[in-house]
Amino acid sequence: MARTRQMTKGQPASLIFTFALPLMIGNVFQQLYTVVDTMVVGKALGVHALAALGAADWMNWMMLGIIQGLTQGFGILMAQHFGAGRAEELRQSVGSSVLLSLLSSAALLCLGQAIARPVLFVLQTPADIMENSLLYLRIMYLGIPVVMAYNLSASVLRSLGDGKTPLYAMIVAAAVNIALDLLFVLGFGLGIGGAAAATLIAQMISCIFCFYHIRKIDLLKMSRSDFCLQKGLSLHLLFLGAPMAFQNAIISIGGMIVQSVVNGFGVIFIAGFTATNKLYGVLEVAATSYGYAMVTYTGQNLGAGQIRRIRQGMRAALLIALGTSALIAVCMLLGGKFILGCFISGTPEEFEQTLQIAYFYLAVMSFCLPVLYILHVTRSVIQGMGNTVLPMASGIAEFFMRALTAVFLPRLIGENGIFYAEIMAWTGAVVILVVSYFIVIRNCSKT
Repeated sequence: MARTRQMTKGQPASLIFTFALPLMIGNVFQQLYTVVDTMVVGKALGVHALAALGAADWMNWMMLGIIQGLTQGFGILMAQHFGAGRAEELRQSVGSSVLLSLLSSAALLCLGQAIARPVLFVLQTPADIMENSLLYLRIMYLGIPVVMAYNLSASVLRSLGDGKTPLYAMIVAAAVNIALDLLFVLGFGLGIGGAAAATLIAQMISCIFCFYHIRKIDLLKMSRSDFCLQKGLSLHLLFLGAPMAFQNAIISIGGMIVQSVVNGFGVIFIAGFTATNKLYGVLEVAATSYGYAMVTYTGQNLGAGQIRRIRQGMRAALLIALGTSALIAVCMLLGGKFILGCFISGTPEEFEQTLQIAYFYLAVMSFCLPVLYILHVTRSVIQGMGNTVLPMASGIAEFFMRALTAVFLPRLIGENGIFYAEIMAWTGAVVILVVSYFIVIRNCSKT
């Protein structure tokens, strides 16, 4: 039988950290192959290829964010059913989630291919990197069904308390991706398209790995009747998943506005901005893991009616998250220049200019990292309690803060003003989320 874990008993801090740790390591491996993609492209293909990758970043993240939002939302209901011991309802929610994911991935694939070129044009992508950016997006969007399948499989496993299987899947995927990056880009000379293809093949392998382990879970022995789009259940799943998907989409649109401003500062600035953005995932890796842990922990305890444990878990998670963010920030400030240098190539002058831009951005984000970690923990607890609308409101706040800062601050203090757009977005979201948490937990306590 595959691993499952009840999070309704035991010390909250220990449960949260031990559940998050394998997710964290898995996310490190996921970020590893993203970072290797960037290193191989930046070093082997040069500054222009690195800039092309950066110009496509937010559009790629938009689709990934929509997929993650939907599947995380579906996982909330699964965690609640598992925590309450309702096996039949758990299987039905999994079956409906599979069908909804199939329909959604088909729609997103068509949408992505249709909007790729027009959006890159609207974002003022420089002509000399346009075709490479478009090629990267075309290939990544073809893999949307694979990405959806992996994220749904991982969401099912996490909702049942299994954080280790997604870890092992990511280790395998990272190894495959790195090997294929070197083979496709350096060996076969396939360029930026080879890097995209390597990522998708790695995702497919991680998806197969997770699916194999789901089939071993006795609790999820599915029958044909479980794969049925019941109106009430489907609407409930969409009510949980759609706001999270919209939240991620609106955040990414704000990121596109930032990218459009960055694109106006030239290829060197784009390359420096991209190098640090590729480390964003490393900065955020533990925060994302604590978030997944808190959705599962909160959902299971809500299903079991243990509201007091949710409060205890929230306090424990915040302390752990703040300590982790401080440690990561110190590491980035001390070793950031060396890491960033691994992404950058070109003439000595290009290298130095790009590195200065990248490190300044990295320092700004590192100093403010605790805000991002508070955001992830608080948002995930609210989502775990079944409220995805208030977190969506925080995503809208992120959008406005990010977009307004990106548009106006560079006019006041120069191009370095763009680096504060992310910080202002985090801050705006946290204000809404902290207030929302107290409202939602109070309402749950009354029921």
